[in-house]
Amino acid sequence: MTASIVIVGAGPAGTTAALLLARRGIRSILVERRSSPLFHPAAHVINARTLEIWNEYSPELAKSIAAMSPPHETVNLISWYGGLSDETIGSIDLLSDPERKAAVESQSPFMVSHIGQHILMPALWDAVEAEPLIEFRRGVSVHSVEGSSDAARVTLAGDPSELQAQYVLACDGANSAIRDAAGIELSGPVLANMGSAFFTSTTLFPEDARPLLSWIYTPDLCGVLIAHADHRYILMTAYLHPDQEIAVNSRGFWREMLPKVLGDHEFDLESTGTWIMTSQTADRFRRDRLLLLGDAAHRFPHTGGFGLNSGVQDAHNVVWKLDAVLSGAASPSLLDTHDTERRPVVEKFAEQSVTNHFRMDAIGKKVGITNAMLARATAAMGRPPLAKIPGRIIAPLAAAATRGQMRRSRRLNPDVPGAGQLRQQIADAIPLQVEHFVSTGLQFGYLYTSPLIAGDSTAKPTEDVVDYVPTTYPGARLPHAVFSVDGTLVSAHDALDPNLLSLFTFDRDSWSPVVEELADLGPGVSLVAVDAPAGVDRDALIALYEVGDVGAVLVRPDGHVAWRTATSAEQARQSLADFLGRQWGAYFMGRV
Repeated sequence: MTASIVIVGAGPAGTTAALLLARRGIRSILVERRSSPLFHPAAHVINARTLEIWNEYSPELAKSIAAMSPPHETVNLISWYGGLSDETIGSIDLLSDPERKAAVESQSPFMVSHIGQHILMPALWDAVEAEPLIEFRRGVSVHSVEGSSDAARVTLAGDPSELQAQYVLACDGANSAIRDAAGIELSGPVLANMGSAFFTSTTLFPEDARPLLSWIYTPDLCGVLIAHADHRYILMTAYLHPDQEIAVNSRGFWREMLPKVLGDHEFDLESTGTWIMTSQTADRFRRDRLLLLGDAAHRFPHTGGFGLNSGVQDAHNVVWKLDAVLSGAASPSLLDTHDTERRPVVEKFAEQSVTNHFRMDAIGKKVGITNAMLARATAAMGRPPLAKIPGRIIAPLAAAATRGQMRRSRRLNPDVPGAGQLRQQIADAIPLQVEHFVSTGLQFGYLYTSPLIAGDSTAKPTEDVVDYVPTTYPGARLPHAVFSVDGTLVSAHDALDPNLLSLFTFDRDSWSPVVEELADLGPGVSLVAVDAPAGVDRDALIALYEVGDVGAVLVRPDGHVAWRTATSAEQARQSLADFLGRQWGAYFMGRV
């Protein structure tokens, strides 16, 4: 069977890629080894940018997913405890700054949402199933992927036939067999082994007073508790060796451990799991007709919520380029810019995730339990001489060492002398953790750099992790705004042409003939004549786009700025023509 695209893995990256391809009229075969979505939660933070991308496929889908999130005022607390029965040591209130909240609400049609992946994925699978341009094959494993000069061949396990495709997208997760078979290696450290329990407890917290995240320090277990919908929670803790009980008999471990952590609160254990926390990036994101997306290309610690979201952004970056290549409008070399553009971004995400992970040590070191200690111990377990000791011998020792570390948290018990002072020291350190949970600057503010992005004579914006400052600096996401185009109210990203470059300007008359002249350069240019609707400050809207009332901003189909000018159409027409002819023409006119 032949398809333009075969996608391996129906996680967030794979389903998003399939849906965005379908929006462009491109058929795909989506292959997933599971028959149903994994119920055990993984990611739970859905960034506004991710919802914007799903909105590009279907506004109804994006709105329905956003509606799954509980009200923001009910998931605004990040708290630290000794034991859960003790008073809170301290908290971060994500809604405590009304000015920041108002700024965030103005930056996108969507807000960050808190949706467990076990709730999200059924919605995405339903969307995939309903899309006639996607052939969704569940419960099917890929045996091999082989490429040639004219096609990629995908062999399925237990199926003598082959799938023929022009390109294959490897979206099969952190342990990607497709990546490994292609000889693409990952580099970066292993930070920890993590075990988790997913359970229901209707009495643990009141419905209207459940912290989104709770860090707990008890002599039995130290870890993080994540609140999900319907009084469900996932509790995660670290371990050192794969032969420890938490890994080999995880359900038995948690049935014994949860009563110690939860006290008298009743619970129903739903599922258990393990995963490896790493910060690793593939040495390449493309090999011939194979492209890596999501966790198959890069893995981060969970501290920051970038994992799922970065995979969706990977899909968004590559799909419009695949469309251009498949249609014959662009050279296959255009796909190389996927690596060029996405790698620096995911490396920033990885850096911030790792920074967040070790920033937690500002709290942990006061107890004597740090992520740095955990990382060193985890690494030691994987190296001689400890790696050579049989698991049956070393695993009990590793478990005992872990328990020994956790016992240090006894000092937080309010009945222990000096506990009050220690708890106050931790409370004083908690506000410094804000970057862990508020990273709007990175979510919206990353900049692409590639031959498809023009240089700019102005100073490059400072990349702030916490606060996003809207900008049209080349490479940036076009700032969100609602404006008038030919008398109709339009959201900025809804005005983008899916195939052409879009030129945004307040000076329609001057730029219109320039756009006509550029029809044969690069992919071509579509004019978006912007005006301020009634009730909107025109000067503020002009200031947002940073090019005055005579300049223009050139935007790619994925919403990222390619070029801009604050000068008039007459002054800038040659500069724009040169940029399109030289840099975009290298891909869209065969001059590679």
